[in-house]
This record gives sequence, structure tokens and C-alpha cells, in this order.
Amino acid sequence: MSLIANVLTALVALIHVYIVLLETVLFRQRGPKVFGFTPDKVEVLATAMSNQGFYNGFLVVALALGLFLPDPAQAAALRAFGLGCVCAAGIYGAMTVSRRIFFVQTVPAALALAVWLAV
Repeated sequence: MSLIANVLTALVALIHVYIVLLETVLFRQRGPKVFGFTPDKVEVLATAMSNQGFYNGFLVVALALGLFLPDPAQAAALRAFGLGCVCAAGIYGAMTVSRRIFFVQTVPAALALAVWLAV
């Protein structure tokens, strides 16, 4: 069961690595298609999206530490924190930006969290 929880947590981390890249280095190229922004809006939002991507990077770090820290208590705390933050951010994003965010971010994180709690 913990193998499944590790795989789900790693999947959530990888989703967020993609989000970090999308909101930072790939935003001007992929932003219009992924977010539905016009090219002029992409230029206006590029700095704010890069900042948002930077914050998503912290979620990746928390999840990675939760997977690789040798101390089980510290790892569990960071996993729970990281997955909980992803769930909360996904719910807020779904309410304010796009319902798709709920399925891309919240569902995988909630599933990983539920499996970890069952272990």
C-alpha cells in the first residue's frame, strides 16, 4: 500500500514540476494554448505567472522531501503538508479559475493523501 502512496505522491510532484515549468520558462510559448490567453494578455501576466510557478516549486520540494527524507515522522509531516496544500490550492483554483484544476490537482493529491492515511 505504501508503494501505491509513494507512486501517487510522486505523480502529484511531477504534475507540479510541469506546472512550475509551464508557469515560468514555458509560459510565453505554451501559455496561450494551455490557459486560453491571448498573446497580449500573456505578456501582461508573464511576471505574475512566473511568481505563481515559483510558489508551486515549493510544493514540489515539500513532496520530494516527504518522499525521500529518512526520518519517517518528518517525511510524513511534509507529505501531509504538501498534499494538503495541493488539495487546498486545487479547490481554490477550481472555484476561481477553472473546474479542470480540481481534476488535475485536487483529485490526485486527495487520492494520495487518502492512501497515505490508510497505510
